[in-house]
Amino acid sequence: MPTPGKRRKLSAAEELRIVREAAACTRRGDIEAPPRREGIYSSLLTAWRKQLALHGSEALAGRKPGRKPKQDAKDRRIAELEKRSARLEEKLALAEKLIDLRDPLPGFSSGLLQTCWQLPRPLHGT
Repeated sequence: MPTPGKRRKLSAAEELRIVREAAACTRRGDIEAPPRREGIYSSLLTAWRKQLALHGSEALAGRKPGRKPKQDAKDRRIAELEKRSARLEEKLALAEKLIDLRDPLPGFSSGLLQTCWQLPRPLHGT
């Protein structure tokens, strides 16, 4: 049993071994023995069992404590350029749609369209 007050880090394999050992206990009161022998709280064993049930054995491999590292200048620049690229692609798609609308219809000559636009319009109400 480790000395009190010392914090220790168990590997994922050790955590899995302790959880399996506790799961193998069949008699009432036996489930308290593995945590007591290893010097851990029963709540920690409960948390490990829940992680194992939800996410499998890779969940027991601990994460690095603390905040996630902030993005450095390079990562911020990449994110900024990706956003700019997405905006420009949207603008390009809109411009292509507008050009398609402005171009003459297929099968009509541009002279025929101009002639149609120049025809006199009938006056309404007469």
